[in-house]
This record gives sequence, C-alpha cells and structure tokens, in this order.
Amino acid sequence: MPNIRAYSQRLLPPFSGVVQIAQSDHARAQSFDGLSWEVHYVPRRSQRQGRQQMPLGYALDRGYYRVAHFQDGRLTPYVLPAVLDAAQVGACIEELADFLRSATVPFPVADVFEFWLLDGKDESPLALIFSCCEASQMSTYPTKSGWTALPHSKLRIDSTAEEQARQEPPVNHRFQELVTSRAGAAPRTAWLKRVPGDSGDFPPLLVREDWPSERERDLCRRYLLRTAPILLMLQGLSRDDRERLEIAAKRHAVEVDGHYPLYPEINDEKRMAAMRVEARLRRGSPQRSESSPTEKQAPAPLSKDMRILE
Repeated sequence: MPNIRAYSQRLLPPFSGVVQIAQSDHARAQSFDGLSWEVHYVPRRSQRQGRQQMPLGYALDRGYYRVAHFQDGRLTPYVLPAVLDAAQVGACIEELADFLRSATVPFPVADVFEFWLLDGKDESPLALIFSCCEASQMSTYPTKSGWTALPHSKLRIDSTAEEQARQEPPVNHRFQELVTSRAGAAPRTAWLKRVPGDSGDFPPLLVREDWPSERERDLCRRYLLRTAPILLMLQGLSRDDRERLEIAAKRHAVEVDGHYPLYPEINDEKRMAAMRVEARLRRGSPQRSESSPTEKQAPAPLSKDMRILE
C-alpha cells in the first residue's frame, strides 16, 4: 500500500464545512463533499516541507498543478503542461485513485491546532476562529482577529415579525456582535492544541452557548440550529448534541443530503433516510452515495492538559 495520509480539516473562518485530503509524496486529492475529488501534483520534493501536510489554499503557482478529477471510481486526467512528465504524473495520480476507490470518508480530523477567541471574563475558549494541521503553520495566520458568523447572504435565518417591525439586523449579525461583546474591549486570543480527552474544554459547536439572558440564548440557539446541516459534519459530538442538530436539520433536507457523505455518525438512520428522500423529491433527481460513523461533551473551564501555544 502506498504511503498516503488521509485526513480532514475544518473550513474556517467562519466554520462552513470540512475538506477531505488524501496526500502522497508528490500528489494530493481533495474533496469538499466526499464524492468529487480534485487531484493536484507537485513535481519536486524541495517544494514541500518534508512530509508536512499541504496547507489549504497552497498556491498552485508555487508548485502544485491541477492534473485530474476523480469521481465514482473514475479518474479523468487533464491535459498536462509540457513541463510535467506525463508518465510520472500518471503513476502518482493512479496511486491516489486506487486509494480513493476503497477509502471511507470522512477521514480523521487533523487540524488539532486551534486559534480561539477567549471569553473576556475567564479566558476560556469562546469561539473558534482558525485551525491548522501543523504547528509550523500557526505563524502564517493573523494574531489579532475577531470571530465571524456565516453571513445572512449565505445562511438566511428568518427574523420574527417583531424583529422585522423594529428593523433589526439579521440574526447572524446580532449573534456575531454578541460574541464580540463577550470577548471584551481588549479581546484575547490563543492557539490551543487539542489533545485526546480535551473535548469537554471546548464549546462542542465551536462557540459558547451559556449566555446570561434569554434574548442572548435565543440568538445563539437560532444561529446554531440553522447551521445544523453543516455542524453535523463535526467529529466528536455527543449523542445529545447530534440529536438536537439532526432534529433541527429536518427543515433543511436538501442541505443535509448534500453534506450527508461527510457525516461521521448518525443517531437516527430512519430520520436521515426520510430527509434524503425528501431532498431528492424536491430536487426531482436521483441521488448519489452514502457514508459512515464518532463523540463529544459540554463547555467547561480549561483543563490542565490543554496547552496554550505561544
């Protein structure tokens, strides 16, 4: 079996899904839905940093070439630039294609280095801003940054009649302001390394939910439940958290069906199957393929095992 590393990484900021990556010495395949894969090739090892993971967004003009597409077990090579050795590229991408034909997604999470906005009172993790797979990548991210919600243009959350009458901004915007306010006038951030057993030290849905007033809790709840089809892609959720997200996701069947291959676990298979049937009926076309299964906890103070990375 070739030396291929397969892992997943969260898409941030703001959290909008996960990308699957299968990587060998000279090539990688990446997928945002677990079904369609874009294959990249790098011709020289010197353009890599040892066996480090290739950072997301790595510029193609710095060494990577888009060389093929893989879907439904079929590899479709692109026309290659003359500088590449077709035989060498072909061998590398066939190796990845063979791996993907028997691989199961989602792959294990690898972005264990996390950049958190901290609570202004107790400096516990408040909201996740960035994440990366290698400690050496941390220095490439901004050191001062606020948390952002998915914008209303991409994630519509209905306002109540009263909110419309008062012409209040969208829920997304108001919740983002809430998080910003909780971080304080001089917000602090920290890189934290996630280690096994530390899930209870982090907000499971990547932002704190323990707000003091009912109005604040309502904004938080409405934002998180609307993002349920996306949040269900998180690995390490508790059964209770996954249950409330699956129930909330019933209102967004088409989104659920699109993300389904990357759900690591499912509480109620019948409920999920019903959502996917509804999505297909709405879409008026047959649907694709299926996937497989993990766990989580609630917010708590920083544990002594959590390391702040300077």
